[in-house]
Amino acid sequence: MANELKEGYIYDYISGEQVKATPEEIEAVQIFARQLVEDYGYSKEQIQTRPQFRVKVRPSDTKKEYPVDIAVFNSAEKSDDNIHIIVECKKKNRKDGRSQLEDYLRFSKANLGVWFNGEERFYIQKIEKNGQVKFAEIPNIPKHGQRVEDIGLFKRSELQSTHNLKTTFKAIRNHLAANAVGATRDEVLAQQLINLIFCKIYDERFTEPEEIVTFRAGIDEDVSDVTTRVLDLFQKVKRKYREVLDDNDVITLDANSVVYVVGELQNYCLIEAERDVIADAFETFIGHALKGGQGQFFTPRNVVKMMVEILDPNEEDMIIDPACGSGGFIIETLRHIWRKLDAEGEKYHWNKNNLQEEKMEVALNRIRGIDKDYFLSKIAKAYMAIIGDGKSGIFTDDSLERPENWQDNTKLKIDTGKFSVVLTNPPFGSKIPVSGQNKLSQYELAHKWKQNKQTGEWTKEKLADKEAPQILFIERCLQLLKYGGRMAIVLPDGIFGNNQLGYIRRFIMKQARLVAVIDIPLETFMPNTGTKTSILIVQKLKSEKIPADYPVFMCVAETCGHDRRGNIKEEDDISQIATEFKKWKKQNNFSF
Repeated sequence: MANELKEGYIYDYISGEQVKATPEEIEAVQIFARQLVEDYGYSKEQIQTRPQFRVKVRPSDTKKEYPVDIAVFNSAEKSDDNIHIIVECKKKNRKDGRSQLEDYLRFSKANLGVWFNGEERFYIQKIEKNGQVKFAEIPNIPKHGQRVEDIGLFKRSELQSTHNLKTTFKAIRNHLAANAVGATRDEVLAQQLINLIFCKIYDERFTEPEEIVTFRAGIDEDVSDVTTRVLDLFQKVKRKYREVLDDNDVITLDANSVVYVVGELQNYCLIEAERDVIADAFETFIGHALKGGQGQFFTPRNVVKMMVEILDPNEEDMIIDPACGSGGFIIETLRHIWRKLDAEGEKYHWNKNNLQEEKMEVALNRIRGIDKDYFLSKIAKAYMAIIGDGKSGIFTDDSLERPENWQDNTKLKIDTGKFSVVLTNPPFGSKIPVSGQNKLSQYELAHKWKQNKQTGEWTKEKLADKEAPQILFIERCLQLLKYGGRMAIVLPDGIFGNNQLGYIRRFIMKQARLVAVIDIPLETFMPNTGTKTSILIVQKLKSEKIPADYPVFMCVAETCGHDRRGNIKEEDDISQIATEFKKWKKQNNFSF
């Protein structure tokens, strides 16, 4: 076949031609070309990647020799006189990349340039004055139809959502690590970025559609003016959310770094982003060593959405994630219920105030989360407060501890046997075992178990010295559920197939009806961890109500929407699973 993709090649996003699958192409050229179309609004007809547009290397050249990675034109007419933006994607360091980009601009009629190597990026403007050519770094490039002078002058209604903010966060992280004054540790940078993200989200929530946003950086603005405006915004955030942020929460980034972050984020609407922006930011900033040590691996958004849609919580449910991390499951659950309320409000013609009251009722009183990591729970708390506009039910505590040893606030709001929905991805791994006799003795699964080879039955024996957290979380989640309640939990594959862990499967099936087992690809949690996982979905029932024989939804997802390195791919089986589950449920006349 003429169009069959050759080995070692990929299709170019703009031209459709086959190009060599080099790291430069995959991680930089293709990503930024897509952003130019999806985020900046340029048409493919205005962009040239293949064949490459060429510019002079020096003024005396009669032949244009230097190929440009991406050239953007003012219209579909791709000519020397019409070139608008040059994007350079070579794997160089920042200094060499800037030098080369300036040469391209100097010897062409383009007046804007972008350097992006897959890790870092910056934007520059060519200024010609009195026969001299100078270059100035700018916060961003204009969207299609904008003037350079319009950069940053966005009305709230003009902000747009984006399919992928990881590239932006990665560029911010690398820029700050190399350039921020006084803050270089990833944890500190992460907290600073998250403070700025909350300013951005607050600004989006409390700016009228036709008003100019406060979180912006203009082309000729003094960096101190931008920083002052953002710091004032952060004070408003702190005043509104005193129960989440305190006096110790400050923005300490230098002014140039603040302006860089604002410039990178100002085009987007974060509260409408498809991915959990806080988790993306944290995942980008905090390296494998810190996360891996505590088993903290963030659940991809498509997996979260699929689990939420299968359990299909509503405003009557009490919902908990006992290992909530930065709040991915509870935020998606809140959005899911709000969408249902919007549909009901439209159907029954509720007035706006009544609808808002219903939404706040869910945010304040129906959703709970626990995480023992103070930093993560604080992120979840702040995010929930800003999205839900109210005090959140997030607590810093150890879910596996005896409930009577929890802090008073946790005990006041969380009881075992009271929740109708549990959604979670607990930390797992033999390197982070739970120990302590008092703690372990509350769990059946913390004992050693022995199987009778003749009958296959399991017998409980003495208490173990330690146990992997994911095993104890299964039991804790079932304890939190009331009868009839449903649970979706991510677990390592060993729990589903390891013969030595048969007692866990027996324990679950004596307390719950098995609803679904969903096998997800090895790449799902890569590049953070290569642990192979599946999703277990059950409904807690009294033993006499569990049928002897019943259908179970079994599913294997072969693709997860990204590759082993975390690069976004079009193929994604996971996003289709909830739809297939609903069809299966209808055919089998089964409801939770």
